[in-house]
Amino acid sequence: MTGTPATEQRLRDLARLRRVRDRIDRDYAQPLDVEALARGVHLSAGHLSREFRLAYGEPPYAYLMTRRIERAMALLRRGDLSVTEVCFAVGCSSLGTFSTRFTELVGVPPSTYRRDAAGAWAGLPSCVVKHVTRPVRNREASSSGPRLA
Repeated sequence: MTGTPATEQRLRDLARLRRVRDRIDRDYAQPLDVEALARGVHLSAGHLSREFRLAYGEPPYAYLMTRRIERAMALLRRGDLSVTEVCFAVGCSSLGTFSTRFTELVGVPPSTYRRDAAGAWAGLPSCVVKHVTRPVRNREASSSGPRLA
């Protein structure tokens, strides 16, 4: 038994969106923009942004920045790279934009996070640390300080 044409179209659209999300997850450190992502799945940038937001709760660029900040957090916890090196390693081309986005999502500037995170998560499995420290865009960052302890 086959579904209705509308259902089949919706499934095809969701598969396209999944390909975009997978590309962002895989190529987060590469220069990506919404227009290029949309071209890759034969959609307009506006339509991709609207549909992506409906499916995943945030537009593609916000999702990309969340992935970049998530990876930056892991690199900063290691402590062997400077904030500038981490910024460029995750695909950001502007240290100012990186710092602003990082602070919005994490609640503290990257330099503070790097300093405070060095020993805060020692001894915990990396999968637990990743889950606990995952940046969440739709939550306002607390102004009371870092979420490290």
